[in-house]
Amino acid sequence: MYTLSNKLRTFSFALIILGFIGVVYGFMSSHKSLDEVKTMLAEDAAHHGVKQDDSQAIHITEAHETHAEAAAHGEESQAETAHAEGADAHHGDAHAEHVQHQIANRPWSALYVAAFFFMMIALGALAFYAIQIAAQAGWSPLLFRVMEGITAYLLPGAIIVLLIAVASGTIGHYNIFIWMDPEVVADDKLIQGKSSWLNIGWFAVRGLIYIAGWCTYRHFSRKFSLAQDLADDNSNFKKNFRISAAFLVFFIYSESIMSWDWIMSVDPHWFSTLFGWYVFASMFVSGITVITLITIYLKSKGMLPSVNDSHIHDLAKFMFGLSVFWTYLWFSQFMLLWYSNIPEEVTYFITRIEDYNLPFFGMVALNFLFPLLILMNSDYKRIPWFVVMAGVVILFGHYIDIFNMIMPATVGDQWFIGIPEISSVLLFAGLFIFVVFTAISKAPLVPKRHPLIEESEHFHY
Repeated sequence: MYTLSNKLRTFSFALIILGFIGVVYGFMSSHKSLDEVKTMLAEDAAHHGVKQDDSQAIHITEAHETHAEAAAHGEESQAETAHAEGADAHHGDAHAEHVQHQIANRPWSALYVAAFFFMMIALGALAFYAIQIAAQAGWSPLLFRVMEGITAYLLPGAIIVLLIAVASGTIGHYNIFIWMDPEVVADDKLIQGKSSWLNIGWFAVRGLIYIAGWCTYRHFSRKFSLAQDLADDNSNFKKNFRISAAFLVFFIYSESIMSWDWIMSVDPHWFSTLFGWYVFASMFVSGITVITLITIYLKSKGMLPSVNDSHIHDLAKFMFGLSVFWTYLWFSQFMLLWYSNIPEEVTYFITRIEDYNLPFFGMVALNFLFPLLILMNSDYKRIPWFVVMAGVVILFGHYIDIFNMIMPATVGDQWFIGIPEISSVLLFAGLFIFVVFTAISKAPLVPKRHPLIEESEHFHY
């Protein structure tokens, strides 16, 4: 049986503490006065070089024209000029207030992105686990306890995501979901039309339904899996098969609706019929990647001696194939909306291309080109360090994917991967490692009486 080492426990606690300190600093440093924001905007404008010089030239020209018109038309023209200057000042204040709000949104959004990322890893692993049981796959039972350990994070992880979402609209200033702001809803007919669905109460209830369904399945599946070790028949195996098949039906519906609620509604004016599948592809490949990394880690410690190159090869094949599947969905969603050029649809991508050009297109290289080139060769899929390298890149790429889904709607062009983002990742990475490896240490790593365990142990091709 695997035992959680003091070194790993200390490492996870260190990540949690460092992450917590950084998150607190991020929230404290996000409160800026209006004057500070105006100064920051002025300094940013000063770094634009030619554009700033052109802007100054335009203002100088406008000033000369205004002076000439005032001389020609007298006091009436001077009054109109003063009114225009007042309007410009009001517009400048409104822009500064908007940027001030975006800066305040950043630590909330960074926390939410990291929380969702680690939660979706656990949910993706749970879906893969259920598929293996429902399919009665013979190659994977050796990996079941690793999958069960990863899915242990789902309950705390999903609750944290829901709490951050609700807190941002109650104790926060509607930092993530603008439809939670009554003032925005009062002036927006489109959001008003969705208010029967997009309201905090019903949003929270739906979230609790998702979490209850996912975690109820995980609880009973784990229970039957452990009971099978001590049983003298296959009744628990059969029960697990039945509930896994039923869960997959619930999962495909709940995952899609969760994607609309927890991610797509940050842009309540935009929607995509492919979005649920797109998020599913991201969570599925991320979950399988973490299963692979933890399996390789445990095998390197001598804890899974029966896991061989064929198991690693199959896991790497899933990483490769699902990376291609994710790319297919990304391109399908992007190409169809971009080509149709309907304003209320294409605005989603315009914002990301203009303000997030590097992360938006960079994640395609991380999530598609890199896995394609690295994992296409069958021999490389059997080399643990090679698979680990590919897995780390894939996970980073899918973090950037979630980052691109959330940040443009909440912080606009005020984004940066700095202390709030890195600290949030450290915080939830530490929590994830502690919960997962604690769960793995609670039961034998190899299911003893699983009817397909011998097939899994002798899996070679």
